[in-house]
Amino acid sequence: MNPDSNNASGALPLMDEVARQVYPASTLYVLATPIGNFADITLRALHVLALVDAVACEDTRNTGHLLTRYGLSKKLIAAHQHNEREIAEKLIVRLQAGERIALVSDAGTPAISDPGARIVDAVRAAGLRVMPLPGPSAAIAALSASGLVCDQFHFVGFLPAKARQRDAALHSLRDMAATLIFYEAPHRISAAVDALAAVFEGQRQIVFARELTKLFEEVHRCQLSDAAAWVAQDAHHQKGEFVLLLEGALPAAEEDGAEAERVLRILLAECTVKQAATLAAHITGHKKNALYERALVIKAE
Repeated sequence: MNPDSNNASGALPLMDEVARQVYPASTLYVLATPIGNFADITLRALHVLALVDAVACEDTRNTGHLLTRYGLSKKLIAAHQHNEREIAEKLIVRLQAGERIALVSDAGTPAISDPGARIVDAVRAAGLRVMPLPGPSAAIAALSASGLVCDQFHFVGFLPAKARQRDAALHSLRDMAATLIFYEAPHRISAAVDALAAVFEGQRQIVFARELTKLFEEVHRCQLSDAAAWVAQDAHHQKGEFVLLLEGALPAAEEDGAEAERVLRILLAECTVKQAATLAAHITGHKKNALYERALVIKAE
């Protein structure tokens, strides 16, 4: 029996269930679209795209191509960062007339480092309903695959292009304990990594997530001190759209411990365990006995 036929037949009742749900008129549907792999669209998003009277989108060409992939054709309204306020007024008139309108960006979730927030704000201020249709988000996808263990994250998005403004922004984030999430373009990735290395401690973990969900997807994790070398190692490491995740600041005690271990490891390369522990205690102020026990573990590794 062909498993594909089972999957296909099973999808039909599910689509019927999706169609039976409530999709109110006079509503702006904030709809997430794939970030690279067109198969990542949700069933509810497909139904709403087929149902709405128009689609407000960042780029009509990109969205038109995406809709064609799904066999859909809709009235497209250009809604980008340069005309959000003006378009919001026009959308409000249409929504007040009872229309359903979808709001999408070129990829991912609208209003997350993409246009859309001003439109949503204006529609809500007009007393109209806004309904989110969750789906792909590059930041969340990267975070889920990073392995960085933290209960908090801080989404920064794109850093300023000018060096002075970028450095000021990074210094303001230096003591934040949350994982930091940045978006970066390929032509600026080297400069961004150099800027991060100049501000943050080299032992912090950094994750490069590039071309997520696409054919050449890559998720690489290393210490920040090794990041520039990784970027320069291969021309492909400088291609594609990037999500960068940087480990948050360690609590003071943990940071001190990390520094003590770094010193201990350096000394162990040249000294005996006892000598390394003694010297590390003098350098860092940590207790010699604790350093000696740690040195034994490191040696055993």
